[in-house]
Amino acid sequence: MFSLVLVACGNSEKNNEAVEEVHADSNEMLVTKQQFEGEQMAFGTVSEQVFSETVKANGMIDVPPHNRSSVATFIGGYVTKTPLLIGDRVKKGQLLVTLENPEYVEIQQNYLEVAEQLSYLKSEFNRQETLYNENITSQKNFLKAESAYKSNLALYNGLRKKLQMMNLNPTLVEQGQISSTINLYAPIAGNVTKVMVSNGSYVSPSDTIIEIVDTDHIHLELSVFEKDILKIKKGQDILFTIPEATDSIFKADVHLVGTTIDETNRRVKIHGHIEEGQAQFVVGMFAEANIVISNVNRMALPKEALIEAEANFFVLVLKNETANEYQLEKIKVVKGLETEDFVEILNSEDLKNKRILTTGTYMLLNEGGGGHDH
Repeated sequence: MFSLVLVACGNSEKNNEAVEEVHADSNEMLVTKQQFEGEQMAFGTVSEQVFSETVKANGMIDVPPHNRSSVATFIGGYVTKTPLLIGDRVKKGQLLVTLENPEYVEIQQNYLEVAEQLSYLKSEFNRQETLYNENITSQKNFLKAESAYKSNLALYNGLRKKLQMMNLNPTLVEQGQISSTINLYAPIAGNVTKVMVSNGSYVSPSDTIIEIVDTDHIHLELSVFEKDILKIKKGQDILFTIPEATDSIFKADVHLVGTTIDETNRRVKIHGHIEEGQAQFVVGMFAEANIVISNVNRMALPKEALIEAEANFFVLVLKNETANEYQLEKIKVVKGLETEDFVEILNSEDLKNKRILTTGTYMLLNEGGGGHDH
C-alpha cells in the first residue's frame, strides 16, 4: 500500500491550499513546481555504477603479539608504588610498579657472600694450577681447587643474572648497596590497558600486574567460512564497519590468509592491514567486514531515490509536466547490489530513458507522514 500527502510550502495563502493526497490505490501524484524548487528536488536517470562482489567476514581490531605485553615478576612481592592508571601512555623503560620483599635482601646477601668466596677460590685455583704445573702439588689438590672455583663461579653468574632480572645492579650490590625493593619497567611503549594491583597487595610470579598495548600497528583479525576461503587473496580490499561505534565505512587490505581451519567453527583467519589516519580504533572493537573479490558495473540509482512500502521498493518517475506542476508515477523496482550511496536496479530496463525523482523523496515522505500545515 502506498500513501503520501504532498504539501506545497510557501508563505502565501495560495500555497497553503496546494495540497495533493495520493490514496493507497493510486500510482500517481502531483508536485507543484514551486514545491519542487523550494525543496530542492531533482530528477535523474539510471546510470552505470561500480559495485563490488564481496565475501562477508567478522572479527575484531587487534595488535600483533609483540605489540602486547603482560608485565609480571618472577619473584613475588608486595606493591609499594603503582603510579599508573588505565589509558596512561608509557614509554619503553618507564617505571610501572615497585615491589618489596625480604627475599630480595636475602638474594643480594647470598650474591655478596658468593662474590667474596669467588675471589679467594679463584686465587687458590691459580695457585694450585701453578704448583701442579711445577710438579709441586698433586693432581688431586689441583682438581679440587678447580672444581670449587668453577662451581662457585657458576653460582656467582647465576645470582648475578637473577639480580639483573630483578632490575638490580650487581655492581652496586657488591659495593654494599642492598635494597628491599625492586622496580618493574615497561618492556614496550604503549597504553596501559589493565592494572591488576593496588598499593599493599601481594603479587605472585603467576600474576599479571599490568598489561600494555602498543596501538601503532593495529590490524583487523577476521575470519571467513571455509566455503569462501579460496576466493580470498592477499592484497584484496576490505571495507569494514565498527557497528557499535559508528556507521562509517573504513578501508583495509588482506595481508595474510590463514592456512588452517578452526575445527570448532570451520572458519579461517584473515589478517588485514588498516589504512592509516582513518580513526582512533580501540583494541577489541568488533568489526563487520566485506572483502572485495571483484568489481562489476551495474545500472543503478541513488539510494535516496527509493521509497520503501510494505517490503517493496518504488521510485517516482516523471509521467507528465505542465506549466505549474509535475505528474509523477510510482514504479516498483527490484534491488540488487548496494554501495554506501547507490543501489543496483535489477529491472532497470523498465526505467530506460525515464526521468526519476532522485533528490527530495525523503522530504515528500516526511511531509506526507507528518501532515505539515503551512
